Amino acid sequence: MKANATTKQRRVDLAHGLTRLDQREARENEQRPLELGLIRRLYRYTQPYTGKRNWLVLLVILRSIQLPCLTWIIAAVIKGPIADRDPIGLAWGAAGFALLAVSTQIVMHFRQRLALELGEAVVYDLRCEMFAQLQRLPMSFFNKTKLGRIISRMSSDVEDVRVGVQEVFFVSIVQLGQMAVAGGFMLWYDPILFGMVLLLVPVLWTINHYFHRKMSVVLRLMRESFSRVTATLAESVNGIRITQGFVRQDLNAELFHELVHDHSQYNVSFNRTQGQFLPLLDLNSQVFIASLLMVGGYQILHGHGVVIGDLVGFFFMANMFFSPITSLGNQYHQALTSMAGAERVFKLLDIAPEWSDAPDAQDLPPVEGRVEFQNVSFEYDPGRTVLHEVNLSARPGETIALVGHTGSGKTSIINLLAKFYLPAAGRILIDGHDLHAVRGVSLHRQVGIVLQTNFLFSGTIADNVRYGKPNATDAEVEAAIRGLDCLDMLESLPQGLQTQVGERGGSLSLGQRQVVCFARALLADPRILILDEATSSVDTLTEARIQKALSRLLAGRTSFVIAHRLSTIRHADQVLVLDQGRIVERGTHRQLLEAEGVYAGLYRRFAQAAAA
Repeated sequence: MKANATTKQRRVDLAHGLTRLDQREARENEQRPLELGLIRRLYRYTQPYTGKRNWLVLLVILRSIQLPCLTWIIAAVIKGPIADRDPIGLAWGAAGFALLAVSTQIVMHFRQRLALELGEAVVYDLRCEMFAQLQRLPMSFFNKTKLGRIISRMSSDVEDVRVGVQEVFFVSIVQLGQMAVAGGFMLWYDPILFGMVLLLVPVLWTINHYFHRKMSVVLRLMRESFSRVTATLAESVNGIRITQGFVRQDLNAELFHELVHDHSQYNVSFNRTQGQFLPLLDLNSQVFIASLLMVGGYQILHGHGVVIGDLVGFFFMANMFFSPITSLGNQYHQALTSMAGAERVFKLLDIAPEWSDAPDAQDLPPVEGRVEFQNVSFEYDPGRTVLHEVNLSARPGETIALVGHTGSGKTSIINLLAKFYLPAAGRILIDGHDLHAVRGVSLHRQVGIVLQTNFLFSGTIADNVRYGKPNATDAEVEAAIRGLDCLDMLESLPQGLQTQVGERGGSLSLGQRQVVCFARALLADPRILILDEATSSVDTLTEARIQKALSRLLAGRTSFVIAHRLSTIRHADQVLVLDQGRIVERGTHRQLLEAEGVYAGLYRRFAQAAAA
């Protein structure tokens, strides 16, 4: 009962949270059904393809003229050769209609082809630009943004933009052009009846204005709810082991049910609104045509100068005039979808990094590896300082061990050293070069990192090792692994170093993944090496095998090592003990044991745990 009550309460809290989020998004999105700024910005993405775009516009205009002309030929043949019983004129009229009909299909083929090519070109450029933007954004962005939201921007939102570029704009021009040409013919046939058609414009505008404003808000909320579904799905797949390990399947399914239900409600709401809008448009058109039929028939019956052939032509053109209205309603729906997608895509592209290299930043020259932190303070969020005036100095070739409880600031120090973040105060120097004045790319070329999470990319083992040195030969890759004395661990696999590692290295054991990450760092041959919990996922036997190789890897390099297993840092030149963002002790392993301070207590607990 208690578990059920907890689940129910969580579902209620989630629903309330979604409601508050949706209300806030509705306030942000109302009054913005379509934005000229977004349209102009999308238009700029077609400028590299000006020739293709201009030809497409020409074909679109030509097609918008061709369609009413087909109808005009039919009306003209009925009024002329058929009414006059002229077989030769009928044959010429039929031939002219056939030729024009063939030309419309040719124009349609090239219009669709050019539209598809232009849409694909714009989407290609957008995706490349978005990916480049993601590569530039600092770590803080990825810590705050769910993976599913990023995937949603790159997939569904970009596809919505594609529809807008290759369909909405050009199809709408065809429809509007068709209405304009048909309206011109109607005015020529009967100005009085055409004046009645103009009376319908305010009615249609009122209907469009009401429903489009309503749909635009619901559509944006629908897209945002889909983004939440995608984000939760990605998170659930990544954490499936934890979910099954803690028997969270039912609870997660219920929470996901709430998200899907939330999204389906928006879908239903949008389609219900559209289901009212489109039939209402069509009904107005049909009622108005009935009115035109009454007035036109009255004119014919009372001999007011209108000939029956012109009236037939007028009604043919009236059909050409009114038929695009429903299509334009659908195109407006597609336009709203495209604008919502473009809005979200451009929000990603417009994210300004919280920091970037200084405009006058210089490349870091080859370094020996002297590292200094001078009164460095740091905060991930304003007002929450995680490092307080940290001072440390490492000479070239020294190994610095960082020790402390979880949350003490160890990882923050190496994040600053790698320039994943900038300090809030103080300076970080490498060989006397302030990192503020150094380009991050040039720094990373001389820094090797082995993180706690052994991330591997799709591809072979050799490909992943070569990530540290893209132009390395197979012999160099093999030598790097042999240097760790772990070549047999990988060669024993079915295809040796050419074995596919699977997504995130799923086909390898934790120890094998760790060996690949060490070999990657060894192959890169960095001057400064960062090991963040580098052996935490390696079993004791494997750790013993690579400790000797690690000593060779660390030799001659300035190294910063974080390890929960204190046995891995006994030979460090300096051990820095951190607590709540401050260095509370420093010295060698032996010196700190003799001092009987914080480090000594940590080491005794470690020894007791190892003995147990």
